[in-house]
Amino acid sequence: MSLAVLQSRALDGMDAQEVSVEVHLANGLPAFAIVGLADTEVKEARDRVRAAILNSGFSFPAQRITVNLAPADLPKESGRFDLPIALGILAASEQIPARALAGYEFAGELSLSGALRPIRGTLAMAVASRRYGGLCGLILPIDNADEAALVSAAAIYPASSLLQVCRHFTAHDSDLQLARHPAPPLRQLRRYPDFADVKGQQTVKRGLEVAAAGNHSVLLVGPPGAGKTMLAMRFPGLLPAMSDAEALEAAAVLSLTGQFRLDLWKQRPFRAPHHTASGVALVGGGSLPRPGEISLAHHGVLFLDELPEFEQRVLDVLREPLESGHITISRAAHQADFPARFQLIAAMNPCPCGYAGHSSARCHCSAEQIARYQRRISGPLLDRIDIQLEVAAVDPLTLADSTGGETSSSIAARVQQAADCQQQRQGKRNQALAPCELEQHCKLDGYGHTVLQRSMARFQWSGRAYHRILRIARTIADLAACAHIQENHVREAIQYQRALRERDLPC
Repeated sequence: MSLAVLQSRALDGMDAQEVSVEVHLANGLPAFAIVGLADTEVKEARDRVRAAILNSGFSFPAQRITVNLAPADLPKESGRFDLPIALGILAASEQIPARALAGYEFAGELSLSGALRPIRGTLAMAVASRRYGGLCGLILPIDNADEAALVSAAAIYPASSLLQVCRHFTAHDSDLQLARHPAPPLRQLRRYPDFADVKGQQTVKRGLEVAAAGNHSVLLVGPPGAGKTMLAMRFPGLLPAMSDAEALEAAAVLSLTGQFRLDLWKQRPFRAPHHTASGVALVGGGSLPRPGEISLAHHGVLFLDELPEFEQRVLDVLREPLESGHITISRAAHQADFPARFQLIAAMNPCPCGYAGHSSARCHCSAEQIARYQRRISGPLLDRIDIQLEVAAVDPLTLADSTGGETSSSIAARVQQAADCQQQRQGKRNQALAPCELEQHCKLDGYGHTVLQRSMARFQWSGRAYHRILRIARTIADLAACAHIQENHVREAIQYQRALRERDLPC
């Protein structure tokens, strides 16, 4: 038989499209061509596959070999097609039975010795195989088996080498055939720093508790050393436990970049890119689009320290994902969608020197310098941040106090109860409530409505700010186990809007 057809998958954003690997042997001078919109990594498979076949004890056909990766308009990248190409050559040259390959999907990078190396995106491949009514088995490198087996009902067959895969299709002894990989044992450990380490800052801790309960974004404003980074690093420990669906989505995104580890299962991602990061690093991109930091933080936390030090054009790319929860990366001939439902925690100093309003009176920045520094954060982006918290410097007596603060676990218990209440009432977290849903779930009493209207007029807040305060007030009421929003809930929500803006008010 001079033609063999195998199945594999190519990554396309969060999806893994089916690819037919067609291998044809023809008479003529020996040649090896790979067609089908393959990038450089795929075309280099020619040398890897030739060496792997020879070093596995098979003969490499001295014929004209043509490998077609269909569909031809779908970009193909990485070394994931090494294994199906090698098997296709062996099947086309009748060194292994071609019919036995039917019903399987293959992916794996080959070393020159024939060993299988791990690849990116195997979790996305397993999800796609199940979603589209996949075949009877997915043969992958052994290092990717645990990851792919997280998908329930996925038939994963791990292999360590090309020779082992060939034995699976040629051996009559079941002991030499590949065994189906069981689902890995999962240990759901929440390993986060504890809030008990933070001395003082009770108001800020309360604000972060509200943010965790309602999935609200936060801006921390305070002088150097006040504890902004310390608080942000402990914030993931307050968040509700991840559902299986959320954990699978977050793991699939990390798998696309090869960063997923089994011990991270159901751990909220925490991403903290440096302020020199580019817009592509944040939202993703590339000729073959890959996810950026906002997608890698899906269902987790994106922490941006020293917020004004980021380039303004970089920060402005966060506007749409903050509201929509996804990002579409468009290129001339291709586009990819990635999820980006992250919780933004940002931190900044109030002025260039960092000590504006500090009790030490060390700040000598002019009003114009302070305004210019704060204007590095555009108004539209600031208007999309739900909660602003002023983190004041902690006095020495508080720091010296040996009494521990409230632990993360006790705060997280209240947050979990509030989050469960939101799921039961509306099927989503409060931050995701649409304007039409606010009328149903965020009704105010007469006093609360009056307080909010006066604040809107005094501070000249936008319509988005009005809806934001309703959502935060709803979260505060949920933490208090109140069915209805009361006046004190509205007043507390208003206080979370003024860390920066109150400095701009006339005396």
